[in-house]
Amino acid sequence: MTEYRTEADSLGEVQVPSTALWAAQTQRAVENFPISGQPMPAAFIWAVVQIKRAAAEANTSLGLLAVEVRDAILEACDEVLEGQHADQFPVDRYQTGSGTSTNMNVNEVLANLARAKGQDVHPNDHVNMSQSSNDVIPTAIHLSAVTQVQLQLLPALSHLRGMIYEREATYAQQVKTGRTHLMDAMPVTLGQELRTWREQLSAAEQRLERAIEELLALPQGGTAVGTGVNAMTEFPEQFSRFLHTATGFSFTPLEHKFVAQSAVDAPLHLSAQLRGVAVVMTKIANDLRWMNSGPIHGLAEISLPALQPGSSIMPGKVNPVIPEAVAMVAAQVMGLDSAVALAGQSGNFQLNVMLPLVGANLLDMINLLANAATTLADKVIRGFTVNTQILDEAVGKNPVLVTALNPEIGYELAAEIAKEAYRSGRSIIDVADERCGLGRDRLEHLLDPLKLTQGGVAGE
Repeated sequence: MTEYRTEADSLGEVQVPSTALWAAQTQRAVENFPISGQPMPAAFIWAVVQIKRAAAEANTSLGLLAVEVRDAILEACDEVLEGQHADQFPVDRYQTGSGTSTNMNVNEVLANLARAKGQDVHPNDHVNMSQSSNDVIPTAIHLSAVTQVQLQLLPALSHLRGMIYEREATYAQQVKTGRTHLMDAMPVTLGQELRTWREQLSAAEQRLERAIEELLALPQGGTAVGTGVNAMTEFPEQFSRFLHTATGFSFTPLEHKFVAQSAVDAPLHLSAQLRGVAVVMTKIANDLRWMNSGPIHGLAEISLPALQPGSSIMPGKVNPVIPEAVAMVAAQVMGLDSAVALAGQSGNFQLNVMLPLVGANLLDMINLLANAATTLADKVIRGFTVNTQILDEAVGKNPVLVTALNPEIGYELAAEIAKEAYRSGRSIIDVADERCGLGRDRLEHLLDPLKLTQGGVAGE
């Protein structure tokens, strides 16, 4: 049976599990919010602890916090940052809209750890000195998002892009039928298709980098409503300096801190760019699924690695499971982005009251996209094979190649040739040789599929 101890806060006494490092306010939150069973992401707790660490150093540098108390708080922070006590942050992500419960959870755990080192440390008076939940939690949103995009998502997207580049070079000369409206169109190379994905990813990465640049300006020091009450005017600069030293990221104080406390515009910008990454990933996943379709009655242009049986009833069936998983990730990210957008509308006067939702959703989106990108690169892009014979035969039979003859014979005659090729099942070059009088050699030059992938006017 669980044993309890008695803790007290301004509302009275609370029974807390005897082994818990948290105190009364955390326990109230645990009891008040039995909603999802999902605590705030570990990366978010990491960010709050980094904030507490930098704040303790800043307060001591300003003569507000005794060195001994600071050192005890720093030791407590370092234990958590090293991965210890991970089970001491149980507060549900669906909680008070300011995130006060998570802020106090961290304050109480750090205070208890610091007291174990022989210092009389109070969660509010010392760990939370010069701070409010109303600037800590928005700052944690910025800090955790910047860190995870830089350390997790951007490397994963770069890895995927690099893997695509390797395959792109291999198939730079492999011609295939282009498709618009899912219908046969003029030829392209497989390398051009792959480069399209790579360029999309590159552009998405650049948009992410611009979005996190905006998040480097922090509202820490705004305290309760953005004015900075109970914090020295030098605190924001000192805080940012210590946080930069700890994380390596160039954080600076936001000039008008009200903006990032009463609104989540910068996190919303990042969310939109994460949605954009999801759209790109959907494009890639769906192209792969279509090219792999068949293998008998589909396009069958490529074969994805066979990773697992595809059916419980149809023997031998193998499905494009990774692209399907990536598409589901993308759908979930788009849903999370919609929730962030709705949360952004809850900035009432001096505080947005859906901050935990914004922070948790951003980190979930980043994690999902990073894992999906890595999986797609390693389990699909790296290993797919190209069915060159199918590609070559399809290009040769494609009546749309007649488009290249438009400048020489005109659209109307070209259309007649295409229709006859469709009806008869014969190749364009055979029908054109009979109808237009250009001669076989000239037609072979004009209808060379590889040359047609290079643009310009055929025959130049």
